[in-house]
Order: sequence, then structure tokens, then C-alpha cells
Amino acid sequence: MSAPPNYTPPPNPGDTLRRVLVIKLGAMGDFMQALGAFRVVRATHPSARITLLTTPPYEAFAKACPFFDIVEADGRPKDLKGKADLIRRLRTAGYDMVYDFQNNDRTTQYFMGLSGKKPLWSGHAKGASHQHMNPDRGNMHNFDRLAEQLRHAGLGPKPQGDPSGWVIGQDLMPSVDWVRPAFRDPPRFQPAFFGLNGPYALMIPGSSAEHPEKRWPVDRFVKIANWLADGGITPVVLGGKDEGDIGAQINRKEPRAKNLVGRTDLFQLATLAQRAELAIGGDTGPMHLAAAARTPGVCLFAQDWTEAMEQEMRTVWDPQTRLGRAAPRGGPMMIVYAASLDGISVFDVKQAAFRLGVLPAGMKPEPAAAPAAATVEPAPQEPAADTEQALASGSDS
Repeated sequence: MSAPPNYTPPPNPGDTLRRVLVIKLGAMGDFMQALGAFRVVRATHPSARITLLTTPPYEAFAKACPFFDIVEADGRPKDLKGKADLIRRLRTAGYDMVYDFQNNDRTTQYFMGLSGKKPLWSGHAKGASHQHMNPDRGNMHNFDRLAEQLRHAGLGPKPQGDPSGWVIGQDLMPSVDWVRPAFRDPPRFQPAFFGLNGPYALMIPGSSAEHPEKRWPVDRFVKIANWLADGGITPVVLGGKDEGDIGAQINRKEPRAKNLVGRTDLFQLATLAQRAELAIGGDTGPMHLAAAARTPGVCLFAQDWTEAMEQEMRTVWDPQTRLGRAAPRGGPMMIVYAASLDGISVFDVKQAAFRLGVLPAGMKPEPAAAPAAATVEPAPQEPAADTEQALASGSDS
């Protein structure tokens, strides 16, 4: 299902607005995937004062990026009083237009709470002036959903100088190219700051505690670290502070690995990714950040795919699957998937990494004694996505 076939979006006011609000609260992967949409809003309203309403984990990152003039980090109040205070502030701020890129029940309540004359509003909230009219919007890849929302906000690629749309070539693919210039590329952004003086690869073994099913077994990451180190590439283990035990386990069994778990901020993650040979990790926020940095990557997905599903959906990239809705886009990316992550072998990941074409020929993996019955399926071609393919796996090692 999609928008009504004859739907004509209302016009966008373009560069005539004074105050614009953008709402994006999280999570990390979703925030990184919205960077391109943020860029489009800035290009569409270059003279406006643009405010971002977000949450504390993204405050510093957002303040440094060139798309916002003001960043407010209290977008997810914990109680009713906090929510009422926030709605009151939104009501009195005098925004001319709001782009709701969070689009959940919470932000719909913000819209409904704006009594009186409401600002122009882009989002799925019923009654919004620029409503995203697709009732099946939940079954879309994040980038496709953002692009359609912007089209329903009266936007689309236009020649430079046309105030009714974003500049041709400034598509929705995320980018972190602004990070180094924003800070004048300081020493803490250099690999040498972390003792990295040669080629290295990022390993992102963790995930949020709420999703343990997104964690590939640590012993298999150890084997990948052994393989990388034997090939002259330093494995760099990244993650949040609460994943320190994972980094320590890998470092104990592969001392040549560099354990940076809990030691990097978002800016350092982005700049390390920009100079890495590749990144390997699960369906988690840092992999989306690596994709935004155009890092070649191998992303591991727990994705069931049965004959019945194939008959109904024809392709695993159908947005009804988790993979079809959330696979990273940006740099060259291989997606390795199985019904559960236990079903992905070390050989599968080595093979996917090697197929990216960034590793020395001598690192070509040898098939295991019982090689996986792997299926290679090209991902849909997307603008600015150089090499997206999928390696479907069903074996253990």
C-alpha cells in the first residue's frame, strides 16, 4: 500500500520561513540514517533558524553538525509534567514548520498538544498540513520512508536556487564528511591517537542489552580477529562502556587486537571508520555510522527466510522483513543473514569480507571442511550505494 495514486503534496514554503523545528530523538542507527534528511531541511530553508529536538546521547554530535542552529536535548521527558512543559515551550516558540522524523506516538502527542494555530507539520500525525500519506509507511526502509515523507512535504530534487526543493545531488544518503572540518581534524581523530599505525578493521561485537539476539557469539569474533591480525590488519574492537567484557574477552584471546570499547565518542567512531579497511558487526547503531562514513562493511542480521516467505515476498529485501527495513546503506556493504546469528559461520563472514575487495589476496578464506550452503543475492541498487549484496547463510562453525 502507498499514498493515494492522485495525491498532490501541498507546496513547501522553501526559503521563506524564519523558524523551523526538526524532531529526531533516537535510536543511534535511526539518528545516523536521518543525517541526509537533516541536510535536505537545511538546504531547503537556508535562511531559517533551525532547531533540533533530540535526546542527550546525540546532543554534542548534533551541535557540531552544520544542519542546526540550536539543539535541545530534552525531547523525551520522563513524566507528564515534563511533557506538558515541553509542549508549552513548543507552542510558544513560534515555529513556522516542523519536520517530525521520529513519527511515533510521543511526537504525535506533541502535535496534538499544539492548540490554536498549529505550525506547518511534516509527519504522519493525522491533521498535519504536510502529512505523510502512506498508511503502510512502517513497512518501508528508513531511507525510503524519509524520502517519501519529504516528497509529501512538497520537496524533491530541484536545480540550485529553486527554494521549493533540495539541491540536485544532495540526496538522502547520510554523510559524516563534516566531522573533521568542524573540529579542524584534531589529534584525537587520528588513528595514531589510539596507537594505530597501519591498516586496521573495526569489529563491533555488541548491541543494546535489550537485543541480545543481535550479538554474534564472541568466540567467532575472536576467530575473525585472529584472521585479520594474521593478515597484517589490526582488529579494533568498539562498543559502549557496558560492553567492556566483550572487548576484554576478545583482547585476551587475541592480544594483537586493540580494545577501544568505551573509549570513543561518536566523532571518533566516525573518523576511525573513515580510515578503516572495513567494519564487521551486527545490526546496531555503530554499523550505521560506519555506513555513513562510507566504510566497506559486513553486517550480520538475524533474519528468518523460509520457502513460504519467499513465495509470499519473493525477496528478502522486501520491507516486511527486518533486513528489508533496516539494512545499512552508505558504503559498500555485505549483509550476512540467517534465521539466528548462531547460524552464521566464521567462514561466511570471512568470505563476505573478502568479497568486498579491500583485503589482500593472501587473506582469501579456505572453505571449511563442511562449507556453508551459502546463497549470494544482490541487494537492490540504491543511489550512492556502491556495492550492496547479501550472503545468506545456514551453517555453524
